[in-house]
Amino acid sequence: MSDVSTAARWRAGIMAAVLIAGGGGYWLGQRDSDVPSSAASDEGRKILYYYDPMFPNQKFEKPGKSPFMDMELVPKYADEGGANGAPSGISVDPSAMQNLGMRVVAAETGSLAAGFDVTGTIDFNERDVAIVQARSGGFVERVYRLAPGDVIRAGTPIADVQSPEWGGAQTEYLSVKRLGKPELTAAARQRLRLMGMADTVIAQVDRTGRTSGTVTIRSPIGGVVRSLDARAGVTLAQGQTLAEVSGLGSVWLHAALPEAQAASVRVGQRAVATLTAFPGETFGGRVIAILPTIQSDSRTLTVRIELPNRGGRLRPGMFANVTLGGDAEPALLVPSEAVIRTGTRSIVMLATGDGRYHPAEVQTGREGDGKTEILRGLTVGEKIVASGQFLLDSEASLTGIAVRPLGDAK
Repeated sequence: MSDVSTAARWRAGIMAAVLIAGGGGYWLGQRDSDVPSSAASDEGRKILYYYDPMFPNQKFEKPGKSPFMDMELVPKYADEGGANGAPSGISVDPSAMQNLGMRVVAAETGSLAAGFDVTGTIDFNERDVAIVQARSGGFVERVYRLAPGDVIRAGTPIADVQSPEWGGAQTEYLSVKRLGKPELTAAARQRLRLMGMADTVIAQVDRTGRTSGTVTIRSPIGGVVRSLDARAGVTLAQGQTLAEVSGLGSVWLHAALPEAQAASVRVGQRAVATLTAFPGETFGGRVIAILPTIQSDSRTLTVRIELPNRGGRLRPGMFANVTLGGDAEPALLVPSEAVIRTGTRSIVMLATGDGRYHPAEVQTGREGDGKTEILRGLTVGEKIVASGQFLLDSEASLTGIAVRPLGDAK
């Protein structure tokens, strides 16, 4: 009997230990299974979940270390909005704001220059071109030593042309002159001019009384010989081109302007060019035309700028950096880093002054010197977050805070 009672006592002890362990495990399990939505902080604020500020879209049920960063998880409280009613903004503790490096600035009125940089190439001034032609039929006796690409001065001889028509007209002029009638002499002289004879040639005929059917054709301007079709012994028809000369007194700079900047440029606007060939120097000019077509491959407009070319230093084909600028205009400005561009709209984080922040949509304009122009969505004096705003924007998206539309700005 003693053995039976001893065995019974052992079985009773084991059952009691099992019941105690099971009850403790159940209590611990119940304690660990409590979700933070029913938990409360020391101040009595209801905790919805925990999150990593660097990855706010990932929620955790328990506090502890973040699996992404070496930092403690942050509680999300129910009174911060976004879960049990309409959100009223994002609340940030001042110490956390300092740790995150958040900076708040006010939108203010300032001047923003409309300058931006583009690239371009130097080209000939196509309005400064001389076409050297034979004014009457004949043949080329002599061609002077020239070739395409040569730089010549005004009056440089191109070719000597023998023209029978000129010889006959000069003989007729001398015959009329001997009649002693000024009216007829003036008419005969005018005919020689219309045939293309220079006043110097006519004066030589008057002085010597001898005719000459050979005339030296010269370039009327200085510049670059673009083409040269004169060849010795070639028969010429009336109006046939002997040479084409492009002037170098001024050049065109064709700049490639992005399509998005088309409204920022106007005819007459100043431009400043710099070239690698002349480091430290700037060349000023004016926009004389905006070509009407867009390059389909690069989506750019061509802006034509005329530059003075003193000494012929600017050569067609040179590459240039161009600064197109206008007069500074007043605008509502914010730091460019404060604007969050989502691809479909631009957003800033407003600071309401009570420690809360909420997003607002804005319409942006020009940019320059680290500032962005605000066309709609903000008023002077409204405060926005200039750094650290991406964390707030992520939190706002996570909690479902509505973005203030453009029409609701003060």
